[in-house]
Amino acid sequence: MRTIIFDAFSGASGDMILGTLISLGVDREKVREVIESSVDVSVRVGEANKRGICAVDVHIDVDHEEHARHYDELVSIVMNAGLPPKVEHSVLAVFELMGRAESKVHGDPLDELHFHEVGQNDALADVIGSCFAMHEIGADAIYCLPINVGGGRVKAAHGSMPVPAPATLEILQQTGLVFYGSGKRELLTPTGAAILGHFARPIENFPKGKVLSVGYGAGDADTEDPNVLRSTLINMEDDLSRDSIEVLETNVDDVTGEVLGNLFEKLLSIGARDVAIVPATMKKGRTGHIIKVITKPEHSATIAREIMRETGTLGIRVIPTKHRYTADRRMDSVKVVIRAKTYDIPVKIAEDRTGEILHISAEYEDCKRIAKELDLPLKNIIRKVEEEAWNIHGPDDLV
Repeated sequence: MRTIIFDAFSGASGDMILGTLISLGVDREKVREVIESSVDVSVRVGEANKRGICAVDVHIDVDHEEHARHYDELVSIVMNAGLPPKVEHSVLAVFELMGRAESKVHGDPLDELHFHEVGQNDALADVIGSCFAMHEIGADAIYCLPINVGGGRVKAAHGSMPVPAPATLEILQQTGLVFYGSGKRELLTPTGAAILGHFARPIENFPKGKVLSVGYGAGDADTEDPNVLRSTLINMEDDLSRDSIEVLETNVDDVTGEVLGNLFEKLLSIGARDVAIVPATMKKGRTGHIIKVITKPEHSATIAREIMRETGTLGIRVIPTKHRYTADRRMDSVKVVIRAKTYDIPVKIAEDRTGEILHISAEYEDCKRIAKELDLPLKNIIRKVEEEAWNIHGPDDLV
């Protein structure tokens, strides 16, 4: 399974992502042709040496000064660029990530939002080129190690703010990428965060596999450490992710349904991955329950103590379970039209490491709200949302 691992030990920006993908093997002439046919820029691809590391250096040249663009203008430019459908979808998703982040930071509705730096032609070129390159390389899965966001302060609309910049921090929150801060300058840009956040899932360490190729993309600044984004194309062995868990189990009797219901919610809030409470017949014919909890080993002691406090049980069985196979999960959203109204509804997508989608489920609370608003059966709303999500994200040959 061909897998890309991004190692952003010196942060990431749009041009660094584009450079590292070209270094990894994407055809630079194809990238140049796609960018220059979509945006009024010229692309230069060369090499730079960053503290002894040779890296691909991408420069986007813009001939004239540009004005700020509305979000809708950016969407129109992308949709009229003639990009392949999957590339267009990714570019729009990246800009939507940045748009929602800016919208939350500044308090402006998305359709009234002005993009400044991230809405100019060089940023457009970086996003379009990077999305094209991501699809062109044909990886089965894409991951990102913890990202160094840098340190110090960054210029903002009304003065300066600590790194990471507010919009970058919002994107990190939305996408769940893992990050840390080290250094004296901004290393992760909003564009870099949005591209990685859209394509890559967080991973703590390199997975088991064999290296196929390594790429380096150069950043503009000269920093104390090599200012490069490293990417590694590896051949991974497993299609499903693995993790280590423990199963906690105990039998209880003489515990009311109200206490068990409260315990269920409390355990989930303190680290339980899953909770099951099963009716059982105990010794001497008494009725009772078996409580089973799946959790990470580091949460076991806390959860066991809480079960004892709430139920009075005197012992908890701990069953170590190694290498549990899990589907990788990510959130997306789909737009559906119901009774002439458009709704943007979150969906949870479960997939293996090859990117094959195993299951899609609509978010219950959002569907419930719409069903109540329109006085329609909940099952109809869920079915419509999930069908639309499969149409967008599922394989082309889905029957």
